[in-house]
Amino acid sequence: MTQDRVDWVDAAKGICIIFVVMMHSTLGVEKAAGELSWMNLIVSFAAPFRMPDFFLISGLFLALVIDRPWRKYVDRKVVHFFYFYALWVTIQFVFKAPGFVAEYGLAGTAQLYLLSYIEPFGTLWFIYILPIFFVVTKLAHDWHIPVWITGLAAALLHLSGLETGWLLVDEFASRFVFFFAGYALAPLIFRIADWVRLDWRQTAAYMLAWAVTNGVLVWLGWAATPWFSLPLGFAGAVALICVASLWVQSRHSSIITWFGAHSIVIYLAFFLPMAISRIVLLKTGVITDLGTISVLVTIAGVTGPAIFYLVIKRLNIGKFLFERPSWAYVDEPKSQKQRTVALEPGE
Repeated sequence: MTQDRVDWVDAAKGICIIFVVMMHSTLGVEKAAGELSWMNLIVSFAAPFRMPDFFLISGLFLALVIDRPWRKYVDRKVVHFFYFYALWVTIQFVFKAPGFVAEYGLAGTAQLYLLSYIEPFGTLWFIYILPIFFVVTKLAHDWHIPVWITGLAAALLHLSGLETGWLLVDEFASRFVFFFAGYALAPLIFRIADWVRLDWRQTAAYMLAWAVTNGVLVWLGWAATPWFSLPLGFAGAVALICVASLWVQSRHSSIITWFGAHSIVIYLAFFLPMAISRIVLLKTGVITDLGTISVLVTIAGVTGPAIFYLVIKRLNIGKFLFERPSWAYVDEPKSQKQRTVALEPGE
């Protein structure tokens, strides 16, 4: 592992962010239309591995920085995400305020906004819970808790199927095991990525076996149960690593890897182009097939933020939307040249 970007990691993140946008786009279209589409099959197939892989990748490079002093660690792993959460939850509330005010009144809307700092709001829950994972993992490391004990506890939490009704608690119980596995098993994961490039035939056999197993368990309705979702999450994460490792050898991989390297840009801003494109396509009625509409909304949700970011970079205005300004650091900020929209592997 180095501090340079790793191509297959970016490709895997790119695939993950597309699946995330696809899920929100498809379910949004289906909810608005009141019926399912053929895209629901793809969304359902991806459900067991979509977020587990995202969390696993998020923990991959943590070993490089976990021994940093707490001040620098918190700045990079907590304040970094809190800045973007606070900024974008406010932006989302501005766009949704008219509907909230009509339903809950001004006082109710203000209360909802304040509660969003306790209970993660909408699509932003991922960057809310990620700093908690970083802090818990460092505490376990600093307190010299054996890795296998923390890993076992995380697995048991997942298998408990905990449902308190509080998103933060339930998602921690369900997802921490994948994040911690990315941290603890990083050397093995990188060896798997190397093996994939050396033996594509065995990789293809694994991919086929995984796809059939994943598809059957999703179809049977068992994939979401804890005792199946845990192995399926890991198996799907390995499958996505296989795809990403092979994909980067293609000359057409640059777009996906760019999406992965800038996944936080897409994650933060996809809600707006997604919502606009969904409303326009459903209202105009030019396209009647809901699956096709879902695909187009997904494309808008992925490319819209990317175009917006590139325009901001070109015009050199509004960079605070995706790059943390110097005043938002509690540790010494990086130079402008080093500053980035997403956490680098060794940051």
